[in-house]
Amino acid sequence: MGEAKKSLTGESFVFGDDVQKRELLEAAFDYRGDVTLELASGEKLEGYLFNRQLDRTPYFVEMFVAGEATPRCIPVDQIIALHFSGKDAADGKSYEAWKSKKLKERQEESKRIESEMKRAGLLD
Repeated sequence: MGEAKKSLTGESFVFGDDVQKRELLEAAFDYRGDVTLELASGEKLEGYLFNRQLDRTPYFVEMFVAGEATPRCIPVDQIIALHFSGKDAADGKSYEAWKSKKLKERQEESKRIESEMKRAGLLD
């Protein structure tokens, strides 16, 4: 398998160019935690980024902003910085971690069955 991905939790970025901005906003979309967007107006929006249009104009992101009842659509050209402010709920939950957990569960089940069979006199 590929190498482990570094967690973005706690990372902050001030954008150098539009390509970097779109790449980082794409990463924010894949992130399973809250992010904070800083806008050119000085406003800071913290919430969950759930949609984006970064492959064609107009570029925008949509997010559920903490404390607001309806999602917001934010034009990308208004975003000047991005902070991965919340913990990524998927962090540490890789396929390798899942395989290790399942192997341990199978081994425990095997030991339990073996013990039951010995008590029943079916194994020595």
